[in-house]
Amino acid sequence: MLQDGRVTRLHSALRSIVGDSALLTDPAVVAGYLSDWTGRYRAASGVVVRPGSTSEVAAVIAACASAGTAVVPQGGNTGLVGGSIAHHGEIVLSLTRLTSMAIDADSAQITAGAGVTISAVREVAGGACLAYGVDLASRDSATVGGTIGTNAGGLRVLRHGDTRRQVVGIEAVLGDGTIVSHLGGLTRDNTGYHLPSLLTGSEGTLAVVTAARLHLVPPAGPSAVAVLGFATPADAVRGASAFKSRLAGVSAVELFLPTGLELVVRVTGLPALFPAGAFGAYLLVECDSPDPLEALSRCAANVPGVLDAAVASDAAGRAALWAYRERHTESIASIGTAIKLDVTLPAASAATFVDTVPGVVAEISRSA
Repeated sequence: MLQDGRVTRLHSALRSIVGDSALLTDPAVVAGYLSDWTGRYRAASGVVVRPGSTSEVAAVIAACASAGTAVVPQGGNTGLVGGSIAHHGEIVLSLTRLTSMAIDADSAQITAGAGVTISAVREVAGGACLAYGVDLASRDSATVGGTIGTNAGGLRVLRHGDTRRQVVGIEAVLGDGTIVSHLGGLTRDNTGYHLPSLLTGSEGTLAVVTAARLHLVPPAGPSAVAVLGFATPADAVRGASAFKSRLAGVSAVELFLPTGLELVVRVTGLPALFPAGAFGAYLLVECDSPDPLEALSRCAANVPGVLDAAVASDAAGRAALWAYRERHTESIASIGTAIKLDVTLPAASAATFVDTVPGVVAEISRSA
């Protein structure tokens, strides 16, 4: 913790870099930056600095380094595990003012500031008849910088890969305030370390990402979505493998459980898709093709273990089915603090994991 005199000097230095309005110290104003989306992780107090350019980020980090105080980068603050919270009195470095965007339609790439939301990237890409391969339920608040820092997967990871796959160029500030910039966006680049891959997923431990050049993809064609019921999680996992191998154009396969679906229905007022307790697991499957509804229905009829299905190919129907998956987190948060597990494991282990974890969590809860 800095002594009072050093705090005053640091705040004065930060104010001279970003201006009075971009250094936030009023507890009422700062409060929204001190807790993550779940409310489970919260800092007692804090100071927030909101630089408006990469050069200002560099100057802020250099000033903090000189003062011997740590910095916590923060984007849209949609995280669920406390990673962007100043737990130990660090300066909160909010990057939401870094909102520049420039699209290069000829290269199918877009350069976006760290504070640009995913929905904004998708909107600008759509205006050029392109799409961004990362999408997630928090798209309206999740930012480019945050998704790069966490290597977010999102809803289309099956089709387009995780965020690391989309980042072809990057600009960032190192811990001493040095700016590194590699935004050329060359498809083939053998000029040393691949900074985009190195910094994606680094959670701000190596540098603070301020901008990125992102790969864009062709927009999806006509699409259809199905929510399918299975007797057990193991059946659903086997079904997911079957859809991925047999269904051309599959873009998403998401598994969820009866307790989650029933909670979403109860909290949101969405109509029940199936009778309560009818199935032991569900898959949401999306595909795009010239005739997606026929392709999805034909495949579902031949995938072992599918007991029932709700299918839609119109925009409203697809959105309605996706809501049963996307509204899980908000539904959980409505009844208590959401405690999230975000793990990756081989598909062959998924069913055992799903069956085992509830008992492990219950045991830990009893002994806590």
